[in-house]
Amino acid sequence: MAKVCWPYFDPEYENFSNRINPPRVSVDNDSCHACTLIKFDSINKPGILLEVVQILTDLDFIITKAYISSDGGWFMDVFHVTDQQGKKITDSKTIDFIEKALGPKGQSTEGVKSWQGKRVGVHSIGDHTAIELIGRDRPGLLSEISAVLASLQFNVIAAEVWTHNMRIACVLYVNDATNQAMDESKRLSIMEEQLNHILRVCEDDEKVARTSFSMGFTHMDRRLHQMLFADRDYESAGVTTTDCPPSFRPKIRIERIVEKGYSVVTVRCKDRAKLMFDIVCTLTDMQYVVFHATISSEGQYASQEYFIRHMDGCTLDTEGEKERVIKCIEAAIQRRVSEGVSLELCAKDRVGLLSEVTRILRENGLTVSRAGVSTIGEKGLNVFYVRDSSGNPVDMKIIEALRKEIGQTVMVNVKRVPGNAKAPAETRGWAKTSFFFGNLLERFLT
Repeated sequence: MAKVCWPYFDPEYENFSNRINPPRVSVDNDSCHACTLIKFDSINKPGILLEVVQILTDLDFIITKAYISSDGGWFMDVFHVTDQQGKKITDSKTIDFIEKALGPKGQSTEGVKSWQGKRVGVHSIGDHTAIELIGRDRPGLLSEISAVLASLQFNVIAAEVWTHNMRIACVLYVNDATNQAMDESKRLSIMEEQLNHILRVCEDDEKVARTSFSMGFTHMDRRLHQMLFADRDYESAGVTTTDCPPSFRPKIRIERIVEKGYSVVTVRCKDRAKLMFDIVCTLTDMQYVVFHATISSEGQYASQEYFIRHMDGCTLDTEGEKERVIKCIEAAIQRRVSEGVSLELCAKDRVGLLSEVTRILRENGLTVSRAGVSTIGEKGLNVFYVRDSSGNPVDMKIIEALRKEIGQTVMVNVKRVPGNAKAPAETRGWAKTSFFFGNLLERFLT
């Protein structure tokens, strides 16, 4: 019997094209008087659009226009961006970071793996433990979760919480009193059991507390989209969500261009920060590839057009497919929508800070629709979007009483979130409703 000899395969061959044609990025502040142009081109590869948009989004840039083309083996795009104040990107350190992150030495942070079938995800990463929770939302749930962590002497150093269609998804990073990740299996098992008990409010609900372990690096926003998409939060099942008023409801249309072999997804909705990221996340999670795209902002509104095919090369041919994509994109847009009042809080970080604040919110009849927690040095920075738990508009007298109650040890800043289409144009739609802690920290330190 003849011996089969397989040809030698150089393990470096996969990166050969990138070495010959490395990614190129340029930051242009001369071509446009109102914004900075970031031009990027490279060898095309799966997920590259999401990589680039994620980096720009993490820098808190506002993308006012974008032109994407990746048909064939090459990926080219141009982004028109500003900072949160609508100014050009001129800081040399930021520009240097962009060039390094998107250039030849940039590394993707994608590829988050997950273990299915777990109720509460707990995994130690470096000097913190990552916890993922998903379940049915109800008033006071975040307070109960943070109370469990505080009772076990876990400190929440970072977290993000989204609610949509009566579902809640959380990603929390915690450590113990020594600022180390907790690797004691017994203590973690107790925490898992108690959190599961809180989440299992309805034993007949098959969707309650279904979540997973996260391995390696977890990008919070990316992971929350994945968790809620897997949880099918886009299927309202008759539940009327209060998160998105009619004036904020996006208009989504899908058409097919037969001669070009594309399906065209057109989205028009209120403009806000991270809108493009949310839509691209959803298309990626649904296994669609974006070949061309055009993004533009007109006043408070954004228009986005994506030419897509499924990874197998097929277009959206059935009404059922189109309806599912429309529902998923609409859910991705609405997950960040928050009405009512936002509370920005800054205080010295300590074990139990999150539990204390959420308990006070709960006792004052407020429910949290979205939250962001961050720690910078010794300062804990929290943003809560709150609503009246009975569904009524938030009484500002309650907010003022709350400010007095916690204002002795916590710096509080209150903002009203626009709830209708007549919000002032200078707010740029919802652009100001995402989490940006820099100004709050500066006010606290002065």
